[in-house]
Amino acid sequence: MDKIDINNINLNEYFLPYQQRWLEDNSKFKIWEKSRRIGATYVQSYEDVRDCVSGAVPEVWFSSTDESAASEYIKYCEQWTELFDKAAKSLGNVVVDSEQNIKASVIEFSNGTKIHALSSNPKQFRSKEGKIVLDEFAHHNNPQQLWSAAEPCTTWGYPLRILSTHNGQSCRFFKFVEEAKQGKGFWSLHTTPIQLAVDEGFVDKIKKRTTTEKERQEWMEHERIKCGDDYTWLQEFCCEPIDETTAFLDYDLIFSCEMDKKKLFKPLEDVTGELYVGMDIGRQKDLTVIWVLEKLEQISYTRDIIVLPKTKYRKQQKILYEILNHKNLVRCCIDSTGLGDQMAEEATEDYGYRVEGVKFTPNVKEDLAFNLRINFEDRKVFIPSEREIREDLHSVKKEITSAGNIRFDAKRSEARGHADRFWALALALHGIQRDDGPIIATSGNTWETLKISEDYCEDIDLDDY
Repeated sequence: MDKIDINNINLNEYFLPYQQRWLEDNSKFKIWEKSRRIGATYVQSYEDVRDCVSGAVPEVWFSSTDESAASEYIKYCEQWTELFDKAAKSLGNVVVDSEQNIKASVIEFSNGTKIHALSSNPKQFRSKEGKIVLDEFAHHNNPQQLWSAAEPCTTWGYPLRILSTHNGQSCRFFKFVEEAKQGKGFWSLHTTPIQLAVDEGFVDKIKKRTTTEKERQEWMEHERIKCGDDYTWLQEFCCEPIDETTAFLDYDLIFSCEMDKKKLFKPLEDVTGELYVGMDIGRQKDLTVIWVLEKLEQISYTRDIIVLPKTKYRKQQKILYEILNHKNLVRCCIDSTGLGDQMAEEATEDYGYRVEGVKFTPNVKEDLAFNLRINFEDRKVFIPSEREIREDLHSVKKEITSAGNIRFDAKRSEARGHADRFWALALALHGIQRDDGPIIATSGNTWETLKISEDYCEDIDLDDY
């Protein structure tokens, strides 16, 4: 590798535009909400070596979430010192606090400046001063304590850097980013989702050639699918923090009730157990979804999920009636709010008590939602292991209104509609919960009863009856 002058480096040769913008920002406090693996730590290591070589800072204190990340950072620093042809030596693991037995990987430059890469222990920053770099800050075990210990290190005017992907909306990192977006606080904010990184050459750099727009989109879609769920994709790559605390069904709960679709789905003619159906009706913006459950003993198994986007009423009705004609149908619950009113009314006329129209009032939705969650918590329902189903179920949020009422809602999307799969399943499970059917009362035949017992009732004269 040819040696270069640190004062004459061609940034275009080593860094993409979003990395250069970070380098060129000389603010005292910088914060970077970013996608994973876009070279943020790489460019930060350059900035830190540059600051040490130039004498701008006496020391750099770098903290990441684990030892492997700290080791990667130190390797980057060593590469830059070699590239700049500056005298530096690695001191290996050094005890930087004997009382707390805190160790750090240290690089020392000939001018006396040092770079320390430490663990995420907040105590490591006590009594230190110099430039502070908090890598993946949102994912530290205790970011609040880490911040409380690190921030005073900058009292004498040294810079502070925070780089991280998101980790929900309850952590300190999210609050800092929100303050910066609102023009509050003291941060210079940089935001780099994966889409921006790709637009600025990230995939080209990976493949070491100029790629087409189709190749770049295919690469992103491949990465999205690898994530397995929107929760990971949005937070880790798209700079969109997810508030998991408001998700009515968290991912772990959903995962616990998933099965291979091939083991669940089967033709209706092969269904021998009790059949329960839920139908959430949409037309233009939302989907119509029919969810079919087979109840075997106390467990409900998904046997089919029919999704009908922008489907005409008559076709929806025809598909529904084919299911309602099944000899084992016990109950079908239909969303009778708005567009569904006619469907529910006609199906009730044609199939009697086995069909129930359900109007979605706030109280009814609360009952439907909690009954669904109870079934998941008790593992009494099994669903296909499919991304769209998982994200639909996870999309429903429980919110408390200003009047203190519970509200269940979800963002609309082209693929999921308005959590239509969630409500179709909730309606099917409601049918099981309300499996009361007609009550038919009959009286016993008194004569036959007495006839049976005549040999045991010698004192009874049957002619009196």
